[in-house]
Amino acid sequence: MRDPALMSAEELLEQYARLRLNPVEALAAITERIAHYNPALNAFVVLNPNAEAAAEESARRWRAGRPLGLLDGVPCTVKDLVDLAGFPTRRGSLLTSGEPVAEDAPSVLGLKAAGAVILGKTTTTEFGWKSPGDCPLTGITRNPWNPERTPGGSSAGAGAASAAGFGPLHLGTDGGGSIRIPAAWSGIVGLKPSFGRVPQWPAGAFATVSVAGPMTRTVRDAALMLSAIARFDDRDPYALPDDPRDWRQGIEAGVAGLSVAVLENHGFAAGLDPAGKEALEEAAQRFRVAGATVEEVDPHLPDTHAIFGRIWSTALARLVASIPDSKRKALDPGLIEVAASEHGMSASEFLDAEVLRLATAHRLAALHRQYDLLLCPTVPNPPPLADVPTKDPVSALWQEWAPWTFTFNLSRQPAISVPMALDDTGLPRSVQIAAALYRDDLVLRAARTLEHAGDILGCAGMAWPTPGQ
Repeated sequence: MRDPALMSAEELLEQYARLRLNPVEALAAITERIAHYNPALNAFVVLNPNAEAAAEESARRWRAGRPLGLLDGVPCTVKDLVDLAGFPTRRGSLLTSGEPVAEDAPSVLGLKAAGAVILGKTTTTEFGWKSPGDCPLTGITRNPWNPERTPGGSSAGAGAASAAGFGPLHLGTDGGGSIRIPAAWSGIVGLKPSFGRVPQWPAGAFATVSVAGPMTRTVRDAALMLSAIARFDDRDPYALPDDPRDWRQGIEAGVAGLSVAVLENHGFAAGLDPAGKEALEEAAQRFRVAGATVEEVDPHLPDTHAIFGRIWSTALARLVASIPDSKRKALDPGLIEVAASEHGMSASEFLDAEVLRLATAHRLAALHRQYDLLLCPTVPNPPPLADVPTKDPVSALWQEWAPWTFTFNLSRQPAISVPMALDDTGLPRSVQIAAALYRDDLVLRAARTLEHAGDILGCAGMAWPTPGQ
């Protein structure tokens, strides 16, 4: 039997059901790996001292043949923007309370109800504002493929933990690419579900565009995890009606007969390096071989970077305004700079941005009348160096970090990042797939098609790197 720390959630569950492995043994293997590699990566804010007890309870249920739910005994982490009862939610900031919260967020409640064993809380950028994986509270989180590089953010710890083999399931959040960017730079799968699919509470700084979702090493694990967390919760006024289902159902149906649009832009000139273009072309070819029709398309979108810039900076300006002047010097300087970038914007101008957001969603909905799936890059370049400060965070947002991701936050439709291969420097490269609003099933099917084809071509299922080597 191979290392349980490197097994998928589905593999662990199969071993549990056959009584060949139990959750305590799986947790021990993962804990040992964390102890060995995490000091170099800094993926965790805190580990859960109650994890072993939860694993023991799960092991007793499996021995009795009475597992609690879809994830019974599967280790999982929670990003430190999400409430986990009994632990503080520090949000990567020196200015937040160190007192434990009383209630689980809806997604955590779903994980626990399904029997997941919570390993601990993973690092985030301060209030989730940027893509490089550092924050004032916990410092720099590093990429397991190359610790000199960032794993991406704001779900930095989740990306690093997944790539390093610190368990199979990781909960992230995504307001402009914060699941998909670290998924791309860390070489894992990152799903941004449709807005409202996974309830959220309390609301974060970017509540109108942000979602919670899975970060995993396989597409099927992402679908499995979505099945646990996509349940109605009345604390979130935007939560979709309950639709209890196993999102793995139909995931192997493929893309034969579907139409795929390869997007040339998102309303402005977004960059892409040669290795990124190669990954995109390879994905398009895999879809053709699988029976889909594929063509390049100009989506004729509004200038989405200008729209998103207003929404992002206004949310941060509201956040900064809530902090006393005497304490603001403890904030990430880049956060303050972005918050001030739209200084003086009127309420009418902000509402104009909301109108343009709706226009973007309308245009993409119209595009989906012609195309089932949209294919584009996830990120424009390989992961930046972890130790280099951001010089111009306002332009970095739409030039270096999120030019290919934030449009789908504006439209609120599902999108997923899928690893394709390693580039010449040994760093992972990925592509992004989107589908119409509420067609989360289609992005999972398409992502599974790319993953399956990669197994055939030798580009997926690669041996995950030993951190620091």
